[in-house]
Order: sequence, then structure tokens, then C-alpha cells
Amino acid sequence: MYLFEPLNKIIQGYLPSEHIDLIKRAFVIARDAHEGQFRSSGEPYITHPVAVASIIAEMRLDHEAIMAALLHDVIEDTPYTEEQLTTEFGKSVAEIVEGVSKLDKLKFRTRQEAQAESFRKMILAMTKDIRVVLIKLADRTHNMRTLGSLRSDKRRRIAKETLEIYSPLAHRLGIEKVKNELEDLCFQAMHPQRYAVLNKVIQVARNTRQELVHPILVTIQQRLEEVGINAQVFSEEKPLFYIYQNMRLRNQQFRSIMDISNFRIIVDSIDNCYRVLGQMHQLFKPRPGQIKDYIAVPKANGYQALHTSTIGPHGVAVEIQIRTEEMNLIAELGVTAHWVYKPGGKNDTTTAQIKAQHWLQSIIELQQSAGNSFEFIESVKSDLFSDEIYVFTPKGRIIELPAGATPIDFAYAVHTSIGSTCVGAKVDRETYPLSQALRSGQTVEVITSPNATPNANWLNFVVTGRARAKIRQTLKTLRLEEAINLGRYQLLHALAGKHLEDLDPAIVHHVLTELNLDTMDDLLAEVGLGNQLSTVIARRLQGESLAIYTDIEEVNNQERLPIKGMDGLLVNFAKCCHPIPGDSIVAYANPGKGLVVHHENCRNLKKRTTQSVPFIKVEWEQCDHSAEFEAELHINMVAQQGALANLTAAISAAQSNIHSIWTEESEGRICHVTLTLSAKDTKHLANIMRKIKSLSGVQSVERNINE
Repeated sequence: MYLFEPLNKIIQGYLPSEHIDLIKRAFVIARDAHEGQFRSSGEPYITHPVAVASIIAEMRLDHEAIMAALLHDVIEDTPYTEEQLTTEFGKSVAEIVEGVSKLDKLKFRTRQEAQAESFRKMILAMTKDIRVVLIKLADRTHNMRTLGSLRSDKRRRIAKETLEIYSPLAHRLGIEKVKNELEDLCFQAMHPQRYAVLNKVIQVARNTRQELVHPILVTIQQRLEEVGINAQVFSEEKPLFYIYQNMRLRNQQFRSIMDISNFRIIVDSIDNCYRVLGQMHQLFKPRPGQIKDYIAVPKANGYQALHTSTIGPHGVAVEIQIRTEEMNLIAELGVTAHWVYKPGGKNDTTTAQIKAQHWLQSIIELQQSAGNSFEFIESVKSDLFSDEIYVFTPKGRIIELPAGATPIDFAYAVHTSIGSTCVGAKVDRETYPLSQALRSGQTVEVITSPNATPNANWLNFVVTGRARAKIRQTLKTLRLEEAINLGRYQLLHALAGKHLEDLDPAIVHHVLTELNLDTMDDLLAEVGLGNQLSTVIARRLQGESLAIYTDIEEVNNQERLPIKGMDGLLVNFAKCCHPIPGDSIVAYANPGKGLVVHHENCRNLKKRTTQSVPFIKVEWEQCDHSAEFEAELHINMVAQQGALANLTAAISAAQSNIHSIWTEESEGRICHVTLTLSAKDTKHLANIMRKIKSLSGVQSVERNINE
């Protein structure tokens, strides 16, 4: 149990013995489950869960969170199941562990997709229980602390992901202690030399700075004692990454950065916060525009304080933060202050907790309207990264928005219906462009029209996830209406004069049931989107039999269905086999792409037979083909001077155009050429190939249909 001791020392300080016993039992199960597993550093794997649980314990979270931290990898990395955890420790612990677990068992097409889906799952689990993300942040913090055993490229990749996701997430939840540590560790991993140099310079400068800092501390303390304000005054050194970012953004050298330290004053009431601010402005000259009141208008993560920047002795910038004890606790611990300030988490919630709950509710709304994981992550990240601005409604209500927000973002923040019907805006009673960013303190009035609809161009400049998600959702609804109208037109055309009302209701019901659709509008939308063929649906609605085969081999001998009466139907020709008029072709309906036409012998099409995709034998209309189609040729020819010039000249003489060309030379001076060119039909293509074969040095010409 010696590995348990670091955690035991922490929890002995604030948890009752019965809870400590449960945590010990969780440790034993985690240790046994990870038996024989080791980290990259060579340490037993159980050292990682213990370290994560210790970070959680330092936040003073409850025993369930610590147990879940100890067990957070058992579902992912061991045979242990969620059901076993539920039986052993209860549903709450099992759900937290499941929320933290990664998605390694699922198969994704790309690493980016896996990361997006994993993050989506974590965020949604967090909306049910905030402890999920706290454990995830602790897990990432320990991983960042122990990056040294990994390859440099892997260290940089993990650090980049941490800066993109986990550091902003910690900031959004107000956990500045974790956020600052993560950023410093990322800085060290991504730029080790810069980190070492800057760290050394700061260490040297620290003693020099004390000569300025200490007199200022004494001066502030004496002034507050003179006016009878009881306060704690101390200086705090800013994080290394923060100093580095300031140097980069302002393009400054270290010697010109005077704000390595700031001064914090802790008092017992909000009233005294404002009294202290007045005293500081009498003591030091305030810098114009540098006074920020986050008590009246808290930050998005619940942070509250008064900030002021003044000119101190010797022209040094003196930055001062004034807080109450509760504000100071929330500033350092964010949502985790809930467990410290209100033991048990059952009493009144803190400001940070309320802010987090509001944000999590907005996350649920984003998930409901997002089309996929990437769209969801894009919306969440836009909310995570931004600073805040504060604007007002005409009635004086404060609306909090991310920096860069536009009147459209404001309109959707007030209400979805206002955003969807917005046609213009007035800012401070003046007409204001919808695409222009707002500034803090402005009063915004939205002009609406009941017949207005969102513009797709709005997606180019809105910054809030809520606005982006609602715009996309409304546009999808509008497209659905357009699809229904188009489907009705196509189907009526295919019915050749019959009206939908003339159809037998029993047959209509039967067709809807077979297609697993609820209403005729659903069927019309499927036709309009190209997911169903209007001619096929028309025949089925009229009670005519129509066999659609899923086996291409069976289709070969069946009656062909001409592509006629397809006005308005989207038709796509497959890029893998490049079918052209004269080829035997097969088609299937693809959602969003309409009718997709393949060469009958296409290898990709044959693979689709295993997916039960309904194929239909189709043929080209008998007419003069004025349109040009793409075909792909593979050519082997001797690499000699002027060979490619002769090839392109021959193709041009055959009245064809080259769309793309790729060459590769192999041994024996043989040049392999792959080119995509235009052809009207198979006869035209055969003529092109004959001309190419007649060229000197050409050894073979073959058409690629992906057989």
C-alpha cells in the first residue's frame, strides 16, 4: 500500500474514515486491474491513477470523485466493465468513470475524428456531472508532468492538443491554478530552449524585482491600516507562459516587461473592495482605461474582482487586484471552490458554479443542433477560446458575448427567434453593419422582420457557437422545405398528369411503410434530395411492380430502366470508374448526392453489394451527346524527348481536353502516364486511344474503370 500513501496524506485532512475506507478499496481494485501494466517511464501504471486522484484530492473534491479518478482507466485498459464498477461502487462512480474513459474501442477514419468524438463524449458527460471534466483535467495535468519519457514529436503533439482544448477548458471553468500549470508545461514541451532561457532570466531578475516589490507592499499595507481597512496584501508572480505571450504579442524584450508581479488585496466585504480601490488611486496614479470592475459584471467563468493598473515608484507599473476571500477562492479554484467553500456541495452554489451550469446548458443546446462531432467541437472551441465583451439591450439588460461577436451573435443570445428574423441593427442609436464586431459598453437594438430568414453568409462572421448552430439548424429546415417542393414537382412529372390526391391511400401507406417513412412530405423530401428516384416511386405509388435488385450479377439480365423523366434530379457520375455514354451502367440513390452512376464493372460498386444498397440498371438516353464526360487512361511509353508534347498534341487533334496528368518514370526509361481527359462517348474515347497508340514509343494504352 506504499503507493497509496501520497493520496492518503491528503484525504486524511478532510474526509471521514468511512469514505477513506471506500477510497482504499478502489485503490486495491485499480492496482490489481492494472497489474503488469507499466507507463512509458517504466513505472507501474497504478502510479498514474494515484497521481490523478491526488490532484483531485488537492481540489478537495468528494470521495466519489477520488474513487473515479483511481478507476478512470480500468474500463479502457483492463477487462473490468462498467457493470462491475456499478455493483462494486455504485452507479455514480461508474458513470463518472465511463464519462472519462476514451473511445479507443471505437473505430474512426482519422485521428482527428477520434479526438473530436472523444472530446464530444467528454463534454456531454460533463453536462451530467462536472466531476468528469475535473478528472479529465487532472489526468491531462499528470500526463503533462510526465512527458519527459516520450519522443519529442509526441510531446509537442500532446502539448498542442492541451493548449487547444484542456487549458481553455480549465480557464472556462475558472480553475486558474490548473490552467496556469498546463500552459507552463505546454510551453516547456513545445519550446524547451525558450522556456529554459526565460526561466533563467526571471530567476536572475527575481531578486532585483524584490527591491521594488517589498516597498510597494509595505506602502499599500500602511495606507490600508491608516484608514482602518483590515486586509491581506501580497504579491504574486505571473505564470511563465503569460509573460512569454506578452513578449510575443507586444514584440518586446524581457527587460521592458515590468509586470512580472501583480499585487493582490483580500478584504472581508464587497464594500471594502471599492474603498480599497479609492485608496489605491490616491496612493498611485491610475492609468486611463485600465480599471475593470468584474464584481458588477463577472467574467464568463464566474471570476470576480476589481482590477486597476497604476504608476508606482520609479515609473513602475503596479497592477492591483482587489477581492473578497470568497472571490479569491473562486479565482483560484473555479467550480471546484464549490466543494471547498460549501462542504458537501449541497448548499448554495458559488458564482462560478452558476456560470458553469449556464455554460453546460448551452453545450447541450449546441449538441442538439450540431450536425456532427466536428461541427460540435468547432462551436465549443469558439466559446472556450474567446475573451468576453459586455453589451446592453435597449432596456439595460447586460448580454455577455465573446470578443469579436457581431449583432447577429447578440440577436441569438437574446432569443433564437430574434436572431432568425434579424434584418438589421442599431448600435448606440446609429445604423450598424451586421458583420462588424461589437465593443464592450455598446447598446444594441436588433431590427426584425417576421418574414426574414437567416442568411448562409452569416456563418462567415458569427463567432458564438449558439448563433452558428441555430443558423445551420434553420438553414437545414429551409432546405427541407425546398426539397419537399422539388420532390413534389418531380413526382407529379413522373406521374404524367395524375395528382397526389388521386392515389390509392392504401398503396401510399404501404409504400411509406416499406420505406420506413411517416408522411407523404417525408417521401417528397426523399425524392427531392435524390434519396429516392421519382420514376420508381411513381410506379410503386400506382401499384406497378418494380424489382430493385441488390445483387449486381442479378441486375445484369434484368430489364433496364432508362434515365428519363428525371427533370430536376441530381445526377452524379462516379469518379472511381468515370462512366461515359456507351458504357453499361448501374445506379443507386445516395443521400445528398441524388443518383450516383457507376460503370457496371466498377470494383467499388461490387463492394457496396455487401451493404444492401439497392441498385437499378439504367441506360443512356438515345440522343446526341453534346456534353463531355471524364475518362481515365493509363499509358506506358518510352521516355524520350518530345514524348509528352506529342501525346498532348494527339489528344488535342482527337478533339479532347486533358483535365489532369501524372507521370512516373521507372527502370528501362519507361514512363507511366495517368491522365484524365474528356470524351463524348465510348466511340469518341476509342478514337482517342487509337491516335495515342499510333504514336512512336507508346507501348500500351488502357482505360481505367477500377475493375
